[in-house]
Amino acid sequence: MMYFCDSVGFSLSRSRVNEVFSYTVINYFLTIKYVFHTTRLDKDTNLTLDLGKENGVYNFSFHMLFGLKSQGLYSLKFHFCQNMYPQNKHPYSFTVAVTEKNLEGFLSAAEIPLSRLYICMAGVFFTAAMVWVYTLMKHRYSVFKIHWLMAALAFTKSTSLVFHSINYHFINTEGHPIEGWAVMYYITHLLKGALLFITLALIGTGWAFVKYILSDKEKKIFMIVIPLQVLANVAYIIIESTEEGSSEYYLWKEILFLVDLICCGAILFPVVWSIRHLQEASSTDGKAAMNLEKLKLFRHYYVMIVCYVYFTRIIAILLKITMPFQWQWCYEFLVEMSTLIFFVLTGYKFRPASNNPYLQLPQDEEDVEMDEV
Repeated sequence: MMYFCDSVGFSLSRSRVNEVFSYTVINYFLTIKYVFHTTRLDKDTNLTLDLGKENGVYNFSFHMLFGLKSQGLYSLKFHFCQNMYPQNKHPYSFTVAVTEKNLEGFLSAAEIPLSRLYICMAGVFFTAAMVWVYTLMKHRYSVFKIHWLMAALAFTKSTSLVFHSINYHFINTEGHPIEGWAVMYYITHLLKGALLFITLALIGTGWAFVKYILSDKEKKIFMIVIPLQVLANVAYIIIESTEEGSSEYYLWKEILFLVDLICCGAILFPVVWSIRHLQEASSTDGKAAMNLEKLKLFRHYYVMIVCYVYFTRIIAILLKITMPFQWQWCYEFLVEMSTLIFFVLTGYKFRPASNNPYLQLPQDEEDVEMDEV
């Protein structure tokens, strides 16, 4: 390491719910000699490690063991005291090699169960997709294109979870992801995200159920949502492949959060427009009963989307923050379960069946004649 001041160091901090324990494990000056240090961290402690110099480069090494009493979620941070103030900017460069490992593998305690969780949820989503395909085949004369798009979404979601599970498995066993599996996961994740918002928006517009042409303002929604979803998935991939301490990590994390909220808000507009259209139609076209049933269905769908977005983007994150570190995998479990419930309810509401308000046959003789034509 090369520095232009005499006050630099690292700190290792442990965080728990409602309290923070900070362990300063490195605090050194540039005049001390190098020595290899091993310590066991079972209680609050402050340590000083010696520093060596070779060919104008300062270096040191340490090995730390964590006992049962010191379990927690740790962060290793670099401190350069002279750069604490905006007017003081001293250049520096350093290289850090860190190997972190638990008894079960290289993943943290919060991530070790994720590989099994994702493969199990992949099986559940695949089963739900097969049940949906069986339903479509059983009611094939009432099936629309949007129904097959919903099936494609369920299969893509299942495939994405399989690759996600494989990716975590190799990270846990090898200490790093296998590039091929990681790329496959990113591709399926991108397709899943795009299919999800496209499908939800198309259902909200009533496309294929009651009309085959989208209005200009509905087309504009898709022109906004699809590019934003691509940007959101690019941000997600960058976050997954970037170290948390890098400057671009937090920038892309903020971009992902903002773009995701915009997409979630955008898909609500077609539902609101459909509700307003059905409210107007129920009082003018003489088919009040049928339109009121459709209106009720759209209102339920609107509430479902709002609850899904609110839970996965806000409630689940708040639960993750308050959970102990070893239970933070439950955040992913809650998100996947809420997604499954949302898929199942959406499929049930818009299933191809004769008693579905969307698919009820017209009651007027003129409508029957027009259908025959």
